[in-house]
Amino acid sequence: MKDSASAGGVDSVVHGGTTTNSKPWNSGGSSAGSHVLVRRVMLIALPFIGIAVLWICQYNSATSFGFPAISSYFNPASLKHFEENYDPKLESILKNASMEQKTVIITTLNDAWAEPGSIFDLFLESFRIGNQTKKLLRHLVVITWDQPAHARCTALHPYCYLLETKGDNFTSEAFFMTSDYLHMMWKRIEFLGTVLQMGYSFVFTDTDIMWFRDPFPQFFEDGDFQIACDFFRGNSYDLNNNPNGGFTYVKSNTRTIRFYSFWFTSRQIYPGKHDQDVFNIIKGHPFISLIGLKIRFLSTAYFGGFCQPSQDFNQVCTMHANCCIGIDSKVDDLILLLEDWRKYMALPENDKKNSHPSWSPPRSCRTSWSRGNKKKSKGR
Repeated sequence: MKDSASAGGVDSVVHGGTTTNSKPWNSGGSSAGSHVLVRRVMLIALPFIGIAVLWICQYNSATSFGFPAISSYFNPASLKHFEENYDPKLESILKNASMEQKTVIITTLNDAWAEPGSIFDLFLESFRIGNQTKKLLRHLVVITWDQPAHARCTALHPYCYLLETKGDNFTSEAFFMTSDYLHMMWKRIEFLGTVLQMGYSFVFTDTDIMWFRDPFPQFFEDGDFQIACDFFRGNSYDLNNNPNGGFTYVKSNTRTIRFYSFWFTSRQIYPGKHDQDVFNIIKGHPFISLIGLKIRFLSTAYFGGFCQPSQDFNQVCTMHANCCIGIDSKVDDLILLLEDWRKYMALPENDKKNSHPSWSPPRSCRTSWSRGNKKKSKGR
């Protein structure tokens, strides 16, 4: 994994060992010196303690933004909706698929995306033809939204879990920003919060993301929540990056569990917005600083897509069919993407390093938005 160099505009990879303090605590010295040190520390700390108390008091009441009291996110009762979703069957699947340190790869699937020759087939194929990515299939857990998708999944993959959705029907294609689409996205956030509560870290990946290299070496050691971008601004700390919730790496800890509870609850404050839009709103909220959540944004140099492609075939880890709507459009252009990758992989090793191949420009996705809006209008 990457280690952080600084909070500046350039991220670097540290290949050496960990850094330690060069000067240990000095246990000697006089008692008087110790008292002076304590008084100085207290004088410095008291203003900050006062500010923290005032801030908590302010946000513990209903805020001007309409958020519930901050203390509710520290209350285990606020996480009850996650705990109620616990299922021993899911625990068994996660355990069997887990890597070291209880980490899994998760994707979701409905019948529309599971049909033969559709998105799911291309997704699995990318693992098989990627650079040392086939082994990662052992750690992939597919969450299915409906029985037809589950049946197709179990025919192709060992780790499939049917998520009970209590009367919801997610079998058909959910068009972007329709009510079915929004409901599906928020069910996903709720489910991923449950996974964190069960103690499992995860890489979540949309099924329309092609995996070409192991992404784990490109994740940051100090990031609790790491998310891909439609457009990356060059600094992994920059909250102005344009995130895409279709690819995230999240460590299971108290901070991320509280964050997912906060994120899921925030949907009530912003009805009609999907999870990615709400994340964009709350990513700078004071609550994030309060819980100490460390957010990092992943560079499109490694985690690219149709919005902002990865330029170097020798570095790319994943490519996402983002900035595109509609299954047919995604399938057409992902097939082109896989053909480009196969050509690259067929090159001799020396040619791979010295050549500069490029992705075929998306064809169907370029007009997918106008065609998708027409479909939604006819369906109203």
